[in-house]
Amino acid sequence: MDIRNSSSNKYAEGQVLLIDKPLNWTSFDVVRKINRLLTGIKVGHAGTLDPLATGLLILCTGKFTKKIQEYMGMEKEYLGTLHLGATTPTYDLESEPGNFKRIDSVSEPLIRSAFDKWTGEVFQVPPAHSAIKKGGKRAYEFARKGKEITLDPRKILIREFEFIHFRPPEVAFRVVCSTGTYIRSLAQDIGRELECGAYLSSLCRSRIGGFNLEQAMSMEEAESQISKELQDQNG
Repeated sequence: MDIRNSSSNKYAEGQVLLIDKPLNWTSFDVVRKINRLLTGIKVGHAGTLDPLATGLLILCTGKFTKKIQEYMGMEKEYLGTLHLGATTPTYDLESEPGNFKRIDSVSEPLIRSAFDKWTGEVFQVPPAHSAIKKGGKRAYEFARKGKEITLDPRKILIREFEFIHFRPPEVAFRVVCSTGTYIRSLAQDIGRELECGAYLSSLCRSRIGGFNLEQAMSMEEAESQISKELQDQNG
């Protein structure tokens, strides 16, 4: 169904779709699924979520794809858990944990203190397993081949870093941060601060700017809504 020539089509004119990205889906999987419904209309996302992360993903359609950079620059909020006592090459569960250490000496006050040290303007080194370009290639291309790669630290803003609870070996947290922040790297940094290692075991993006996860549709709801609207439009 090609609807490019329908002047009344709101998706061609531009729409913002708020999607609750499912676990194990890439952000591009979501874009591709919606794009199949909106044949001939451009669809893009405003900020990648890793496959193992869930939560709010902003999609822009049609003329609104020009606004993607605007949405990408907005403040983000995440809820997540850190697993203490081990590290992984990807800083999350996309790779196998190793470098196991005891966490007997780790306490709530120590965790809160580590969070405080990483609150405010800080310099963060992005993960080697990331899409950042180095020498014309994505960093993860080097990392997956086992090649050493050095990425430059970037200044980010952690506006809020809230401790929720500690249920060994996991720490629940909420973080409000600037665009460009890697929560996986933040997990690695906290593990180093506590001298026991840590990796990100779960993550959900709960807010982007003024958009909240509660406003988002599931993939099933989004597909159903778009299909119904296109059917009604075409009689």
